[in-house]
Order: sequence, then structure tokens, then C-alpha cells
Amino acid sequence: MGESTVTPLEGRDQALPQAVTARTRRRRLDRVRSPRRPRLWFEILLVAVSYWVYSLVRNAVPEQRSEALRNTDWIWRAEHSLGIAVEESVNHAVNSVTWLIVSMNYYYATLHFVVTLVVLVWLYRSHPGRYAATRLVLFATTAVALVGYYLYPLAPPRLMPRGGFVDTVMVHQTWGSMASGDLKHMSNQYAAMPSMHIGWSLWCGLTVFTLARLPWVRLLGLLYPTATLVVIVATANHFWLDAVGGLLCLAFGFTVAGLWYGALPHALPRTVQDPRRDDQAAGRWRRPWHRHGATTPRDAAGFPDARTPGGSPATRPPGRAPGSRQRDDSPDTHTPGDPADVRTTGEPGDVRTLGDSPDVRTVGGSPGARPVTRSADS
Repeated sequence: MGESTVTPLEGRDQALPQAVTARTRRRRLDRVRSPRRPRLWFEILLVAVSYWVYSLVRNAVPEQRSEALRNTDWIWRAEHSLGIAVEESVNHAVNSVTWLIVSMNYYYATLHFVVTLVVLVWLYRSHPGRYAATRLVLFATTAVALVGYYLYPLAPPRLMPRGGFVDTVMVHQTWGSMASGDLKHMSNQYAAMPSMHIGWSLWCGLTVFTLARLPWVRLLGLLYPTATLVVIVATANHFWLDAVGGLLCLAFGFTVAGLWYGALPHALPRTVQDPRRDDQAAGRWRRPWHRHGATTPRDAAGFPDARTPGGSPATRPPGRAPGSRQRDDSPDTHTPGDPADVRTTGEPGDVRTLGDSPDVRTVGGSPGARPVTRSADS
């Protein structure tokens, strides 16, 4: 016989904890990455704190005016070389229509936040299974934009000394930009690259287009980032290339979400199961004693549950089948309306007739069962 290989006990004992630890870590990671139903209070707190941190970090970036203006000149020359430097013409053309440019000022100041919050609420209510992944796209997009503000300060076109652009908020005295008027001291004026107006509006538009069912709603999803692009150029707050930077940030956000969840948000299930909500709908909450098959704490402590025949499996005496009844010395049970003395023997369906008449037993106990007559001598 060949020699047998024996694994040392010490080596096996060392390998077992390592395997268990690896499986435990993998299960925890899968549990964290799996879609789950979002909690309303947590999401409100998370969005509020995240936006506060975003504003704090964005405004804390040093305002490097000289470097920001140099980068602005370089962007302007690059667009001229590409033949897309039409921002000044668009700015002057829209500024000549007062009602249009005033509307765009308010559009720039408000819809950037309002539409994003509306889409988040819609995702929370209608697509809870995709909410976390789509929210991760938005957060990753915003986070990488903060890095861009720090590494590449850029002045908006309206602050170019010799650009010829019109600051529409200052001219028309409207509240349309955090970087104009009295609000300019509260915001970093040189954080134009990348444009988060484009990043967030594209996030809203693509989310609505891929997940909405109604055709006109999906069309609105495509029109919203298009209108935002026109607004940021007409109000002289961004260049075309700032919008390209916002698009690249959004692509980074989708990449992060796809790697974390293993699929893009629209490919994830729309809804997720919530065990607590299912138990509540069924009329009971899941309690610790339910895992042992008990229905009440009294049942789990060793007392039979009066609502279930025979008690739970954990407390049922040996030898008794589920649903069986224990015989006692209680009086005989008589069937009303039957002249014969009918006595139940303790088992369902076993009915005997006692008296001078022949012993008749109904097979199966059903009303339509054929009686079998047995003689007294048998």
C-alpha cells in the first residue's frame, strides 16, 4: 500500500479560522453591496450633511485669482482653436431679451437644487432598489469635482478682464448666481471647472430617461440638461469645456457605482424586500423567539401555546404528532339530533355508534362516506 499523507492537526486548526474569516468578510461585503430599502431619516440626514460638506470644501479652496485667470485665457484660446468659442455671442444675444435672461438667471439659481432633490425623492418612492446606486453616482460625481476645483482653479467668462461678457445678474439686478452681487463673498468665484450644473443636470436627465415609463417624462429628462447647458453659457457662468468637465465627472460616478454594485443603477432590481415590512403586513413583528418555531415568549419558555394545537415543535412532548389532541377524562361528546349514542374516540374522523344497534363506523369521517356494518359476533 502507498504511503498516506496525514495533515498535521495544528496546521488544519490554523487553516480553518482563516477560511472562516475570509467567508465572513465576503458575506459582509456582499451584504453591504446588495441593494436594500433606504431609510428616510438617514437619507435626509445624509443629503443635508453631504451638501454642507460640499459647500464647505468648495468655498475653502483658496481663491487663486491670478492662476484662475491664466487658466481662463488658456481655455478661451483653446476654444477658439477648436472653433467653438461662441459663448460671447450667445451671452449678448440672450441678454438683449430681458424677460428671457431674467428667467435664465432664476433658472441657474434654483433648478440646480430643486430638480436634483425632486429626482432623489422620486427614486426613493418609486425605485428603492436602485436608489442607493444612483445616489452613489451623484456623490462620486460631486466628490471628484471638488478635486477639480482645487487642482484647476478657473474663472467664469463674466470675470474675464477683456472678454467682453455681460454679467447678467449685475446688469438686471436679479438673484441668479452665488458668485455675483452681495453673495460673491460667500462662494468661491474661481470654481468653474468642472460645471456641476451640467454634472447634476445630466445625472437627473439620464436617471429620468432610463427609469421613467411615460414617453413625455423621458423627453423632459433629455431636455433638462440641454436647457441647462444653454443657461450656463448665456449667463456667462461657464465655458463649453466646463460642461465637458462635468460630463467626465459624471462618467467617473457611473464607473464607481458600476464597480461597487456590479451593474449600472438601471440594471438593478426596482424594488427590494423588507422583512420587517412583510411581517408587519402579515400582522406580526419578527421576534427573537420566532427563529425557534415558537409563536409567543410563553411558548419559547416551555409552555404550550394555546393558539396552536400541540404547542410549538420545540415544546411538544415526544411521541405526539403535530395537531394531535391528548385524551382526558372529560365527558363523552354527543352529537345533537342523533338518536344513537355517538362517542368520539379522541381522533378526528373516528366516530363509533354505541348501543343495541350494530356497531357502525364511518370510514374517513366524511359526510358522504359509505358505512361499513359490523355484526355483533365479529
